[in-house]
Amino acid sequence: MLISVVPEWMADLDEEDVVFIRRFLLASGSLKEVAGEYGVSYPTVRLRLDRLIQKIRLSDDRAADPYVALIKRLAVNDKVDFEAAKLLISEYRKIKEAHV
Repeated sequence: MLISVVPEWMADLDEEDVVFIRRFLLASGSLKEVAGEYGVSYPTVRLRLDRLIQKIRLSDDRAADPYVALIKRLAVNDKVDFEAAKLLISEYRKIKEAHV
């Protein structure tokens, strides 16, 4: 069965992310094996996987609130400091609640 429509969470991934997922699957989910293939430490691969999980979760958030999803995506990609992202989201939600 071919996938005729790529799920939104997959469409948002970089080619590098897709390559990582493929390697991870072919390694039967062994982060140790993936670390060896990339020539990096286990914690480095674990961090990469955690960020990939966050990216996938963000695609679900985008439908609910595009602004919050954007800020989270910027934080995951190290474009915005995590604490600054939390502050922006918090202030945004306060303003949004005040207008309801």
